[in-house]
Amino acid sequence: MLDCTDRHARYFLRLFSKHIVLYSEMITTQAILHGDRDYLLGFDDSEHPVAVQLGGSDPAQLAEVARICADYGYDEINLNVGCPSDRVQSGAFGACLMAQPEQVAECVQAMKAAVNIPLTVKYRTGIDDQDTWDELLHFTRLQIDAGVDALIIHARKAWLNGLSPKQNRDIPPLQYDWVYELKRQFSSSEIIINGGIRTLQECQQHLQRVDGVMLGREPYANPAMLFDVDSVLFGDAAGAPPERGEILRRFYPYLQSWLDRGMPLTHILRHIIGLYHGQPNGRLWRRYLSEQAFRKGAGIEVIEQAARQVEG
Repeated sequence: MLDCTDRHARYFLRLFSKHIVLYSEMITTQAILHGDRDYLLGFDDSEHPVAVQLGGSDPAQLAEVARICADYGYDEINLNVGCPSDRVQSGAFGACLMAQPEQVAECVQAMKAAVNIPLTVKYRTGIDDQDTWDELLHFTRLQIDAGVDALIIHARKAWLNGLSPKQNRDIPPLQYDWVYELKRQFSSSEIIINGGIRTLQECQQHLQRVDGVMLGREPYANPAMLFDVDSVLFGDAAGAPPERGEILRRFYPYLQSWLDRGMPLTHILRHIIGLYHGQPNGRLWRRYLSEQAFRKGAGIEVIEQAARQVEG
C-alpha cells in the first residue's frame, strides 16, 4: 500500500471501526534511519491498534529500526517480504527476499530480540520460478522457527520480471488452499490470509479456515465496505454504523487541524475520494472535488458542498 495508508488515511479508516488493525504503508529502514522520523512514523493515538510495515534486508538495521518504531508506540512491527515493485527490488528487499528465506529468518530473529511487541512477516506463496509447495513450506517453517508471531500471506505468487505491481495483484492465480494447508500444518501459529478479498462475507468464509484476514486495496477504494465490520466480524452490537455524512463530520476537526498547519486539501483528499463509491451521484462527488479542491485556500467547505450534491 505504498503511497496509500499514511497517517491521514489510517485516521480516516479508523472512523469506520474500533477493532481492525491498521497498517502503515511500507517504510524502508534507510528512510527511518536517515530521514524525518516524525513525518514517517508519527500517528494519532486514535489509530491504535496500529502496525508499522518495514522494508529492509539487513538484520542489524532492522533491529535498530524496530526499536525506534516500538519507542514511537506502534502495536506491531511487520516485515514486508511480498511487495514486488521495482523500487523495492532495486533496494534488494520486498518480494525478492523470498529467494533468501534464511536471511529473512535472521532478520526476524534480530527484530524479535530487539523489541517486546509482536513481529509479523508478510509474504507471497512464491516468486518467479521459485513457486513450489515445498519452497513455500520451507520458507514458512524457517520464519516460525525464528520466532515470528504471525504470518500474513498474500495468496498468489509474484512475477518480479514481466509484470507490474498492479498486474501482480490480479494476474497470478489465487492459491487460498495453500494458505489453508499452511494453517493445518502449523496449527499453533497465527496465519492471516490476504489477496483478492472484497467483501465481509468472504472474510467470514476465510475465518473458518485461518486466524485473520488482511484487506488492502478494497477498503482503500471503497471504505464504506467497513461500515458493518465491527458487528459482522467482531460481534460488536454497539448500535448502527455511522452514515457517510457522519463519518465526514467526525473527520473534519482532524482535517482542519492539518489545514491550519498549511497542508493542502489535496494531500488528504485522495484518501476519502472513495467514500461514495458505487452510490447514486457518486460521480458528482468525485467531479466536484477534482474541480474545486485545487483552488488556493480550498478547505472543508469544498467537501461539504460535494457531499451535498451527492446526498441531495
